[in-house]
Amino acid sequence: MTSKPGPVTTADGHHVIIGGRRWRATDPSVPEAVGARLRVHLMAARRAVAAARRARDPQAECAARRRVQRAKEALGERGRPWWEQSADERRERWSEGLAALDALKDLS
Repeated sequence: MTSKPGPVTTADGHHVIIGGRRWRATDPSVPEAVGARLRVHLMAARRAVAAARRARDPQAECAARRRVQRAKEALGERGRPWWEQSADERRERWSEGLAALDALKDLS
């Protein structure tokens, strides 16, 4: 079984290059189990955006986009750059983000 190579990163590790574009990399200090759960939330939110667009439901689309934003922030891909945060701030960011997304899932 072969594994797919990961994206090319910048020398400082802060960004990945995908399709010639530079994107902020996920915070490498996010524990793998937490990152996996956040990615599940992210992909579910992205699917919800698509479903809301197909249904032409702007309120549902807005709510889904907020979930995408929350997941991306928790992963360190948006918001204040993770490399400018202390270890405690980084841990708080992903812990609070995951708790908020889990709570939203429980409401649905």
